[in-house]
Amino acid sequence: MTILIICIVILSLFLYLGWHYHVADWGSFFINVIDGWIRLLARYYHRFIYEPIPVGTSGAKLLACNHLSGLDPFLMVAACQRPIRFMIAKEEYQRFGLQWLFRAARCIPVDRSGRVEKAFKKTLSALHNGEVVALFPEGGIHRRENAPERLKPGIVKLAKLSGIAITPMMLSGIKAEGYTVLAVLVPGKCRLRVYPEIHCSETNNEDCLHRLRLVLQQDNGRKK
Repeated sequence: MTILIICIVILSLFLYLGWHYHVADWGSFFINVIDGWIRLLARYYHRFIYEPIPVGTSGAKLLACNHLSGLDPFLMVAACQRPIRFMIAKEEYQRFGLQWLFRAARCIPVDRSGRVEKAFKKTLSALHNGEVVALFPEGGIHRRENAPERLKPGIVKLAKLSGIAITPMMLSGIKAEGYTVLAVLVPGKCRLRVYPEIHCSETNNEDCLHRLRLVLQQDNGRKK
């Protein structure tokens, strides 16, 4: 009986704290509780310093960020007042034990074998519906010490078709760069910097992609 009471108290405390500290409304009590815990862990465990992502209270936003680890999406969520729909690799979306969370957060799985049309249409539809969408244009986790990768051009196409500017941002201070789960477990002193919007409608695709690369990969070991 004592164990049951302790479990009830712990669960109640978990739910209360998560709900109390949640900011974004994901349309689900349980996901909102998770939102609150993401913010708590980011702030106190990963010592997260960030510039709030400027998404306003409504309207579509297209976010682009460098991709250092599996911690990245959680840090972006912690810095945003609205729910974010992430485009993620299909194999990550289907990861055992996490698919329920990705589905509840309405992530958009991308088949990186080359069949990206379905994911592209879903993403474009989300932007037309006024949602916040985030991409990692490097296409996968990429350590800053490595040579820069060519960015995936799909984000520029999305920006032009939707008429939405790209909001670039850069993460740093993650201890376990290059890892998925380990990066969540190892505390760091993480930081998110947000940069001015890039309006791709005003330039050609290559130039727009180049401007985005200068932000996302500015800390790579190779000089630009």
